Amino acid sequence: MRKLALSLLLAATCPALAGDGGDGWRLVWSDEFDTDGAPNEIVWNYEQGFVRNEEDQWYQPANARCKDGLLVIEARKERRPNPLYEAGSKDWRRSREYIDYTAASINTARKVEFLYGRLEVRARIPVGGGAWPAIWTLGSGLDWPSCGEIDVMECYPVEGEPSLLANAAWGSDRPYNAVWDSSHKPVADFVKADADWASKFHVWRMDWDESAIRLYVDGLLLNTVELKKTVNGKAEGQGVNPFTRPQYILLNLAIGGMNGGDIDDSMMPMKYEIDYVRVYQKKQ
Repeated sequence: MRKLALSLLLAATCPALAGDGGDGWRLVWSDEFDTDGAPNEIVWNYEQGFVRNEEDQWYQPANARCKDGLLVIEARKERRPNPLYEAGSKDWRRSREYIDYTAASINTARKVEFLYGRLEVRARIPVGGGAWPAIWTLGSGLDWPSCGEIDVMECYPVEGEPSLLANAAWGSDRPYNAVWDSSHKPVADFVKADADWASKFHVWRMDWDESAIRLYVDGLLLNTVELKKTVNGKAEGQGVNPFTRPQYILLNLAIGGMNGGDIDDSMMPMKYEIDYVRVYQKKQ
């Protein structure tokens, strides 16, 4: 609970952050992105370079800026030499001679972590054409996936159809081999109900307690993950349940790679806009 205490300290030093979330919840930490400029370095870290999933973007801090009350993560088409390039390398990070796209990924590791509660994010996401926006969490102290991963929101093509995903992953007995509980719903299903769905802001939510993780969009339940089954394998994950330990928050816009699909350059620059990130705890 030490990291949660850090969140409470931040709320206490910024009175606007503390408050009543209603419905039995108390706001203990938030970022409303109300100050123009770079995201608050007290809270957020940046990922750098080519990071995961053979994605096409190079992550850099310059692609995440706060403006007019929003955090804007922007993907751009821009070519420059890859500083990691090694001719003939079999490492996908080093085999690319050029960087063709840039974007940003930020996280609260070692700064704001929480155990149980409600995470709520209001955002407008890019859909289609290589876009892979995400709201997710990871644990600390163990390698992935034994650290635990919760995908509150991912959006990428499933069988060629842009879809919203709500997932959790934990460790098996093989290194870097995850056990997944995944759910997806085509974006077209939401567009049928609201033709302007893709151009609007939506609220993604995780409710997490000792028994389950429940993932929602605009109040619609997308997935329930029972914690009684989310136990790591013993060889790699020490037989622990990662979802009984604190997690930190990640926000990123990936492009292409293993899941993002074919990139539509006409969508560039591509924007992922976040209105707020809020963490609540149940009232005592």
